[in-house]
Order: sequence, then structure tokens, then C-alpha cells
Amino acid sequence: MYDTSGIGVFLGLDVGKGEHHAHGLTPAGKTVYDKRLPNTEPKLRALFEKLIAKFATVLVIVDQPANIGALPLSVARDVGCQVAYLPGLAMRRAADLYEGEAKTDARDAAVIADVARTAPRALRTLTVLDETEAELAMLVGFDQDLAGESTRTSNRLRGLLTQIHPSLERVLGPRIQHQAVLALLARYGSPELLAEAGTRRIVKLLKPLAPRLAERLAEEIAEALAEQTVVVPGTRAAALVIPSLARQLTEILAQRRTLEGQLSALLEAHPLSPLLTSMPGIGIRTAATILTTVGDAATFPTADHLASYAGLAPVTKSSGSSIRGEHAPRRGNRQLKRAMFLSAFAALADPDSRAYYDKHRAAGKTHTQAIIRLARRRINVLHAMLRNATLYTPHTATT
Repeated sequence: MYDTSGIGVFLGLDVGKGEHHAHGLTPAGKTVYDKRLPNTEPKLRALFEKLIAKFATVLVIVDQPANIGALPLSVARDVGCQVAYLPGLAMRRAADLYEGEAKTDARDAAVIADVARTAPRALRTLTVLDETEAELAMLVGFDQDLAGESTRTSNRLRGLLTQIHPSLERVLGPRIQHQAVLALLARYGSPELLAEAGTRRIVKLLKPLAPRLAERLAEEIAEALAEQTVVVPGTRAAALVIPSLARQLTEILAQRRTLEGQLSALLEAHPLSPLLTSMPGIGIRTAATILTTVGDAATFPTADHLASYAGLAPVTKSSGSSIRGEHAPRRGNRQLKRAMFLSAFAALADPDSRAYYDKHRAAGKTHTQAIIRLARRRINVLHAMLRNATLYTPHTATT
């Protein structure tokens, strides 16, 4: 719960790209400011300093602490204001309790200020990100954009191959992000060109990038090409598109590899990095996501709070006597939820995690339900590690 004792004015900001709407309330609920506010440092600084001069202690509350909300928070800290964050879901639920149905910037700013004044437990503390965490946040966002682009491009490539030559897609599709396969498609972007190149040329091209795979893959390609003799309409156009997509995907994957090196270097400079990466299933990208979403978890009193924020508290759907099982809730921080799911999958190679997963599968849980439970259990462990500043310790079975 955020401590709002001693606050002279609660300034709610409905942040925007070009301008924000600011609404100031005293602890008694009196409106002292209600205007649009340009998203520029001089205007922001002037307002904050004016309110500090009159009310001494100012709490600035936003519903988006990153991106468009970054500048007002930075300026507020610089002039001596306290800052807090009202999560969007809490803000929307609170807005339903206020009069009026229209969603306007002025109304949203007033709701943010009044919720901070009357229900401080809904607020989250915003700590100052040091330079390392700020850089990590930016790089993690860029990496997630690249991951989305690589998935879309891969799917597009596989879709084109399926359309013109399904047998060839069955061979190349599962390996579509392999450097050797992309180099092959960039050079020979159609079944006709692959057939003309022949097995010997294909092996020669693949060998530097996939020494062990080259000959076997070339044989599988030859067998796939022999399974189809007809030319599907659109094959000629696909031959123009496929090489371009292959080169595009190669560049995206190269950017991700470079970015991973930069993330690794930044993580090494962070004191929590050894702690996070000591846990099975948490690698560079997952550790960076955890740092940029929860930091040291100091704002989460218990593991239950952290699990709820991550959207990893299993929800049982039931109606009357009908119980339809457990599902992952749709709410929560999507980045953190995805990172914890991926780390749970990766942790299945760890004996302790595998035993926990197998126990729930044996109890009749589905694969997804068992993964949800494993991810939830790992939240408990992660919260304890961050709270106590201790490395991961494997569970030792006792007789």
C-alpha cells in the first residue's frame, strides 16, 4: 500500500503523445488544477514547481509509466515530486464507479487523482530506473519487436512453400530459421531452381553453414522435389518473393543475435543478474524481462501479488455444478507472463521442475494446466530469491 500521508496535492495525469490532462486534488477532495498540459519539460516543470510552492508535497500519478509517460515522471522526480503508478486495469475498474460514461482525458485524469486520494492501496511505487535498467527496457522492447517480425516472416515463408510445394515445405519448414536453409532459399527460391541446382550444388552451399546436416538435407530436398511434377499457379511469383523474405529473415535473426550480446553485457553490470540466471530456465532474455517489469520485486509484498501481476494465478471456470477446469487469466503483464511461461518450458529439463510437472500430469492435469502450475510455483521461488537476495537452491528430496 502506498503511503499518502503528508501529501498536499494529488495530481492525476492522463498522459498523451502531444499533451496530457492534469487534475489536482487536495486530500479533502478540492480541485486545485484541471487543465491540458503540453508534453514539454518547461510546461511540466512550471506546473510542478508551482504546486510544490503552494502545497509543499505533490504526488504525481500516471496510468502509463513508460513511453509517453516517461517525460512527466522524469521531470516530476527532478523537481522533487513523489510519483506513483495506477495500473490500467485498476483505473478502468475504478472509472466504472464514477458518474458519466464518456471516456475523456479530463474524466480519466480526475479518476486517477481521486483513486490515489481515496484508495492508495491501488497504487504502485515507481522507483527510479538506473541507466542499466533503462537501457535494458529499451533493448528488451526492440528484441520483442524483432521476435514478432521473425515469427511473421517465418510464417509467410512457410505459407508460400506450402502453397506451391507442400512436400518441400515439410522438409524446409521446421528448419526455416536455420541459416543454411535461409541461404539456400535466398539463392534458389523455387522448386525449379532447386531442381536445376542439383544435389551437389545444394550440398556445397549448405556445407559451410551446416556441416553435419548438409548431405542429409540435400537428399531430403531431392526426394521432396521428386514427389511433385505439376507446377502450381503462383509459383513464378513466389520465386520472386521467397528469396526476398529469406534475406529479410536472415537479417532479423542476425539483429537478434547481436542484440542478445548487448543484453548479456548489460545484464553482467546489474547486481541481480547472477541471482536471476541461477534459476533453471531463466536465460538472458527472460532475466532482462524480469528486471524491466518487476525489478527487485520490492513493490510486491507477497508472491501472490507478483503472481497476480504476472497473470499466473490459475482461474477455475465454473457455473453451478459445472466445473470446466483451470485456465490462465487473461489479465496481467503480458511480457512477464510470456517470459515466465517460456522459462517454465525451458525448466522442464531441470529434475525438480520436471518432477513437479509430472506430478500434476499424473493427477490428471493437461499439459497447459501443469505448465501454469509450474510457472506459478516458480513465481514463489523467484519472489523468495529476490526478497532474500539469495541464489537458486535446488530442492533436495528427503526420505
